[in-house]
Amino acid sequence: MSQHTDTEKRFGPRDAGEAARPLRYRWVVLGVATVTQAASGFFVQGIGAMAVPLQQSLDLSTTRLGLLLSASQLVPLVGLLVAGALLDRHNERWVVGIGSAVVAAALLLGGLAQGYASLLAVLLVVGAGYSTVQPGGSKSVAVWFAPAQRGLAMGVRQAGLPLGGALAAAVLPLVAVVHGWRAALVIGGLIALVGAGLFTALYRRPPAATAVRPAPGTAAPTASVGSRLRMLREPAMTRILFSGLSLVSVHSGIGVLGALYLHDVTALGPGPSAAVLVAVQVAGAAGRIALAAWSDRSRAGRYRPVLVCLGAVVAGLTVLTTPAGHSPVVAALLFTWLGFFGIGWYGPWVAHLAESAPPGRTGFALGLVMAVNQLAVVLVPPALGLLRDTTHGFTAAWAALAAATAATLVLTARGGGGRHGTPAATGRTPAGTVRP
Repeated sequence: MSQHTDTEKRFGPRDAGEAARPLRYRWVVLGVATVTQAASGFFVQGIGAMAVPLQQSLDLSTTRLGLLLSASQLVPLVGLLVAGALLDRHNERWVVGIGSAVVAAALLLGGLAQGYASLLAVLLVVGAGYSTVQPGGSKSVAVWFAPAQRGLAMGVRQAGLPLGGALAAAVLPLVAVVHGWRAALVIGGLIALVGAGLFTALYRRPPAATAVRPAPGTAAPTASVGSRLRMLREPAMTRILFSGLSLVSVHSGIGVLGALYLHDVTALGPGPSAAVLVAVQVAGAAGRIALAAWSDRSRAGRYRPVLVCLGAVVAGLTVLTTPAGHSPVVAALLFTWLGFFGIGWYGPWVAHLAESAPPGRTGFALGLVMAVNQLAVVLVPPALGLLRDTTHGFTAAWAALAAATAATLVLTARGGGGRHGTPAATGRTPAGTVRP
């Protein structure tokens, strides 16, 4: 079939050249979704990198520092589900744009914060706004890309978070030291405002997009809570749930303890420590793209890259608990390794989640599992901070993360390498997507 005929089939009786132009626009959509992800998460991703100046300015324990990381993730426990409902009813352009604007406004007003309690309140509002960015950006990419390219597209889009984190790790600690932590909030707010403006101005729905309706026989969005939660008992969803909880805990651990470990254990100065954290985030961005692209082509299924990430994380964390991890060079390499696998896992994981969800309930499954993941994002940073404060070291924290990840690897490896969930095997194309 010619390209002209194929285009006409997809877009109806219209000029093929005119139809091809909207199809090419998916790369613009991917670009603005990635930039908005990076801009909205910029300040929150930089909190860990600002650990030392924040501790010195606000006289914080490691536990209270962990609570700062948790504050921005608390509202999304419910906000992700609310955002999913809004996205079913309204254009992603406005849901994501308004959410990003809320992030920007909260951070800009945060420049007037008076202390620790005010900063916590600011981050709670930031979390409310950011609740729309994660599922909204994922949906905006999903409706423009077919399964054969969806993993790569999702990986590129999800790379926005660590890319924003890399920029934040390079900029925010310096701003906090020279101008104070309030100035860092203002910088974060301005960057989030740019992301909100770009998405609102440039995002368009694809011409072929249609409302996604539940498949016959599946639960409707108004089904009982018990019926919805039973979805988590299905084997594929259970694997996804436990692997997500484990790996998001590792990501959170790197965020809350990484800068402190480099400062306290390896005696790296602020400049070299910031360089390592930038490398960690860049490695995470590369991992999200590379691992997601691998999942598009893996004959063993999308979950195979997630299993590899679990194993690699266990190895890296284990070495951190040994004297070898005290070397600045070894620690830098280990954190970069953990960045690639301990942050990069999200690309193939979210694509596997979308394709393993029951037919007609993909959106709800995304919101539900991401909301459950938020439990770890909220609880793990202060828990690891408390463990660091009570043991006066980092070994127990790294060992706890390694043990939990190893247990998840063992529990989810069985049955996780089959062809279920691969694009080639399922052939599933959610309604509203555009085939390339």
